[in-house]
Amino acid sequence: MASTAASISKALANNLNRRGGVSAAAVASFQAKCLPPLPPYFSSSAAAISEPPLTSSQPQDKQKGSRWSKLLLFVPGGITFGLGTWQIFRRQDKIEMLEYRQKRMDLEPISGNILAPSSDNLDALEFRRVLCKGLFDEKSIYVGPRSRSISGVTENGYYIITPLTPIPSNPESVQFPILVNRGWVPRSWRDKSVDVSQDDERLSSTAPSFAQDNGKYSWWRFWSKNPNIVQEQIAPVTPVEVVGVIRGSEKPSIFVPANDPSSGQWFYVDVPAIARACGLPENTIYIEDINENVNPSRPYPIPKDVNMLIRSSVMPQDHLNYTLTWYSLSAAVTFMAFKRLMPKKNR
Repeated sequence: MASTAASISKALANNLNRRGGVSAAAVASFQAKCLPPLPPYFSSSAAAISEPPLTSSQPQDKQKGSRWSKLLLFVPGGITFGLGTWQIFRRQDKIEMLEYRQKRMDLEPISGNILAPSSDNLDALEFRRVLCKGLFDEKSIYVGPRSRSISGVTENGYYIITPLTPIPSNPESVQFPILVNRGWVPRSWRDKSVDVSQDDERLSSTAPSFAQDNGKYSWWRFWSKNPNIVQEQIAPVTPVEVVGVIRGSEKPSIFVPANDPSSGQWFYVDVPAIARACGLPENTIYIEDINENVNPSRPYPIPKDVNMLIRSSVMPQDHLNYTLTWYSLSAAVTFMAFKRLMPKKNR
């Protein structure tokens, strides 16, 4: 603006000089009367406008904001590094747990006749092998579905859990009922058991009463000299011997549905609930059959493999893979943060 005013005044002065000559004083008085005064922050010697001065608090706030933004860039790297370190401790804990299970399995099996329903010694007895003798009850619980791969073919089935009851007047058998996970059975087993239970209900509802029988056949019994007494044939019950491992309830994941005892739907092993469904105390001992002597003529149920009992859903090698993954991710995001904070080169 100052240069524009000076050029205007110079042009007017030259025009007046050509017309007859005007003194410099007249030109100065003309400029003072016609041109407005310039603001104080304009300089007549420079065309740039000077900015108002910044206060002292503004640079400090900008420095604090930039410092925090730089630190936030390293937060993802610190979190992923901590997760990788946590997996190292988890791996060590898993190794110790598997070694503890293996040592317990290597101990001599205990006799089942000394087992008593108690929740106090369950932790001390878990993963101990036990030798039990008794009689299997007719009622069983099917837990599943559980898949089983045979030669690359996956087949759905269930785990069958049956109470093992004491043998009368036999001191070597179990003295209290226990729950036995007999192993894996195909789906047809559960379907047959449902059909049999429905048939029993229908027969019980349609069976004639004892009073009706007396009224219908009393005349025959009166005239018959040698009445035939028909006795109910009871199938002989064979005692069984179970070699199992004492276990506890399963811990289902968030994706496993809840059990529904009223409809007979069991998705995971809940020992107290299954014991109540079988009419047993909640502190009933639960074992899993590991007997490898399977009768070829009766291959089902298939007992659990001992190695599967020692294994875990997440093995130490898996924790090691997780550790390498988290550390790699931490190195990547930290490198990106340093790359972001490096000064850009001037072109």
